[in-house]
Amino acid sequence: MLKKDSICKGAKATVPIFFGYISIGIPFGLMVTSNGYPWWLALFMGMTIFSGTGQYVGISLMAAGASLPAFLVTQFFVGIRHIVYGLSLLQKYDKSRVGKWKFFLIFALTDETYALITTSEVPEGEKDGEYYSLIAALDWSYWLLGSVIGALLGNFLPFNFAGVDFALNALFTVLMIEQIKKSRDLFPSICGICTATAAILLARYGFLPQQQVLVAALSLGIAVLILVRGITSKKLEK
Repeated sequence: MLKKDSICKGAKATVPIFFGYISIGIPFGLMVTSNGYPWWLALFMGMTIFSGTGQYVGISLMAAGASLPAFLVTQFFVGIRHIVYGLSLLQKYDKSRVGKWKFFLIFALTDETYALITTSEVPEGEKDGEYYSLIAALDWSYWLLGSVIGALLGNFLPFNFAGVDFALNALFTVLMIEQIKKSRDLFPSICGICTATAAILLARYGFLPQQQVLVAALSLGIAVLILVRGITSKKLEK
């Protein structure tokens, strides 16, 4: 059982996620009802899929009458980056450290939760699994709250979706700044920006399919990080 101070610390760490998820969750709920679906579908998708990008794409596919195979394949490629996240969390999510919380932590892993868990220190005397699960559960609740609010208001408030996607970009920027402050290591962020830019340019000039930009950026970024870190570690050993 987490101590009160530890719960407060976890809640404080998730405050940026709260504002980010509410700001993008409400438009998602509005999007659900504006396409003629019942409000509870927003809650159901949040409880079963829990992926902002996946849910936005999912509603668009459903509204366009996409087949179930097309829906599943698209969701797979949208979430394929989680393979990379999972590999980097093998030690943190080892069953000996997180115990019974392992499967919940896997399900509740999002980009933002990943950023927090990889930079947060577990309070002294607390179990890793319980503290990480607190962060994941709070983030999940913020997303569900935003989605339900938007869905319930969807039939009463007209809403313009222009510019909503910027909220997610702003959230990622805040998380990146926090990571830099804690790790004092600029290289991963610079590497990510450069490889993402390279992938976008390759797609723009026809060398890469648009739908493969994210996968290409992740793959290139990981390759560069491994190469540079490998060379650096060998020099340090000498």
